[in-house]
Amino acid sequence: MSPGSPGSAPPGILAAIGRTPLVELRNLLPGFGGRVFAKLERSNPGGSIKDRTAYAMLRGPLESGELVPGRSVVVESSSGNLAIGLAQVCRYFDLRFVCVVDARTTSRNLALLAAYQAEVEVITEPDRASGEYLPARLARVRELAATVPHAFWPNQYTNPLNPAAHHETMAEIAAELGGRVDFLFASASTFGTLRGCADHIRATGMATRVIGVDATGSVIFGREAGPRLLPGHGASVVPPLTDPSLIDEVVHVSDLDSVVACRRLLRREAVLAGGSSGAVVAALEELSPRIPDGAHCVLVFADGGDRYLDTIFSDAWVTANFGEVAHLWASRDLSGV
Repeated sequence: MSPGSPGSAPPGILAAIGRTPLVELRNLLPGFGGRVFAKLERSNPGGSIKDRTAYAMLRGPLESGELVPGRSVVVESSSGNLAIGLAQVCRYFDLRFVCVVDARTTSRNLALLAAYQAEVEVITEPDRASGEYLPARLARVRELAATVPHAFWPNQYTNPLNPAAHHETMAEIAAELGGRVDFLFASASTFGTLRGCADHIRATGMATRVIGVDATGSVIFGREAGPRLLPGHGASVVPPLTDPSLIDEVVHVSDLDSVVACRRLLRREAVLAGGSSGAVVAALEELSPRIPDGAHCVLVFADGGDRYLDTIFSDAWVTANFGEVAHLWASRDLSGV
């Protein structure tokens, strides 16, 4: 099965990737003088913004013959969303997929990977030198890439097709708003989304301030490493794609603030979103006193909250990880918080 000629439309279910909704959030920040819009990437067929990245990284090798359906083996490290995006593309093109995850990967993501018939290796011990899982995951991926016949490692952490996929993400946002995007809030992980959107903004001359949202405990913007509970937000190693010069301002958000913002978003807007989406909401709240009236603010919501029902939206999990006070904050009516 061929992905089509260069420039052709994606085939089958993959044609549903992109063109995700941009919706206005009118109740999120009472009294805020600007307008807030959310790019709902959960509407991609695999459920996250990583569908764009997954197809972008595999399409070229499929077209060139480097990847051969029925023979090639894709191997990759992922905390969840990219794994599901790749599993979907590999299932469509009859490519074997081996994904290396770690102990923080949610049971729901593991179940989704099983449904797509992906092969999963779970790293249960962190890297001895750093105490982090990512170096251990990458070490195993390198082993697989070197030893499995016909293996192909797209390497989301260095592949320029990762950010290139998100030129289109930003182009869609700009088209919906007539080119007027005053502030863009996006979370940092591999730096693919941030870099791709920022590259498009600069290439087209848009006067948009790019706000990078990172996790407390992440090292992407030069802070010391610390514990993080939420997958897919922040990183324990600076991604090679990182270019801080593309970002106008960085906001660091704690796991607890991300959780509370996720629940506030659900209460006020009926939007069930994932942890990094809560982080961008919290970042907007922090910067809102400095944002001028009438400004158009766009938040990139990378995935949906259905993959976090056992964590962010579980009272028991919140209590276990943040204590009883946090449990009360997260569970009560947050309209006044």
